[in-house]
Amino acid sequence: MANIITRQIPNTLTCCNLISGCMATGAAFHGNMEWAVIMIIIGAVFDFFDGMSARLLHVSSPIGKELDSLADVVTFGVAPSAMVFYMFTQVVYPEFLEPIRGILPYSAFLMAAFSALRLAKFNLDERQTSSFIGLPTPANALFWASLILGNRGFLISEKFNAVFLFLFMLLFCFLLVAELPLFALKFKNLSWKDNKIKYIFLVGCVPMFAFLKYSSFAAIIVWYLFLSILTRKQN
Repeated sequence: MANIITRQIPNTLTCCNLISGCMATGAAFHGNMEWAVIMIIIGAVFDFFDGMSARLLHVSSPIGKELDSLADVVTFGVAPSAMVFYMFTQVVYPEFLEPIRGILPYSAFLMAAFSALRLAKFNLDERQTSSFIGLPTPANALFWASLILGNRGFLISEKFNAVFLFLFMLLFCFLLVAELPLFALKFKNLSWKDNKIKYIFLVGCVPMFAFLKYSSFAAIIVWYLFLSILTRKQN
């Protein structure tokens, strides 16, 4: 009996991730961005612990892997897409886009599709054991959650409009599936030589957390991409 319960712990945590993503999506459609962000973060916590528990308990399974991807599509694909969808209903539209004002918001779900492609690619790509190729879906979700929550006033102002939002969204769709090597925050040892880029990244995150508040995660993701691209050029 105990063994049966143990085997279900990782899948239970994965389902909690999925439920968190559903709640975040519902909140986003109603314009409750604070609650949407909270649920995405909670989903990310469940996503972290489901894999860890499966490894610790030695109960990994093909079903768990598939369920994990499905949950991630919702929490890190559909939920941020719903947030962008809502923002499309709030942003300023240039006159030439007025005829498609009612249609353009649905383009936000391109990001959900690219997130699903990213997850499928990650599951099959054996190169991504110690690093990433393309922006991870949790990072993409946290970027949009932080950007929208911390800069909502700017995004709906005259200084920003639907064109910029659409192009920005397309850029991150591309980053999800791009052949762009990104370092992972995994330490095999604590030496400066082997982990220089990781230490620089972590030190740079401190002032962002201190001064940018809700926008900090968005800035950190940009910082992460910049360092990864810089490292790639140096190599």
